[in-house]
Amino acid sequence: MNTTPAHPTAAAADPASTWSLDREVVLVRVLDAPRQAVFAAWTDADAFCQWFGPDGFTCVVHEMDVRPGGRARFDMTAADGTLYTNRFDYLEVVPGERMVMDHGSDVDDDPSRFRVTLTFDEQADGKTVLTLRQLHPSAEQRAAVIGFGAVELGLQTMQKLARHLGVA
Repeated sequence: MNTTPAHPTAAAADPASTWSLDREVVLVRVLDAPRQAVFAAWTDADAFCQWFGPDGFTCVVHEMDVRPGGRARFDMTAADGTLYTNRFDYLEVVPGERMVMDHGSDVDDDPSRFRVTLTFDEQADGKTVLTLRQLHPSAEQRAAVIGFGAVELGLQTMQKLARHLGVA
């Protein structure tokens, strides 16, 4: 995997690359698994759909190219049959340590897309601290995603990841 950001100067000039607490959502989970296993769950298409998404959702990956400039395209289907298209555009990938990506619907120029930074910090006891940071384009969008339950749904997803890793 290439670990160089796809467009370092573009990322630095991008307003989404400057962090503002009124636009941020942060979720943290300590997993009793080595960080390479936690990282692999995010990068292996077969593993990803076994756990990704809130309770009651299913997932199908159409593409997963985890490298700077690469893309993941996947659908999540809710229990009521509603289909949600998703896309990750990878900006930075440091194997076992960090991923930075833009997440939105599987359309070009999605105005609701947001920046996600994942860090995988290994503890001395072999556990991994997974930190997921979302940076939304505006404080209003952050408030809207919190309002529809993004924090609870994100915590459900992390719980599913723990079960997938056999540590829940």
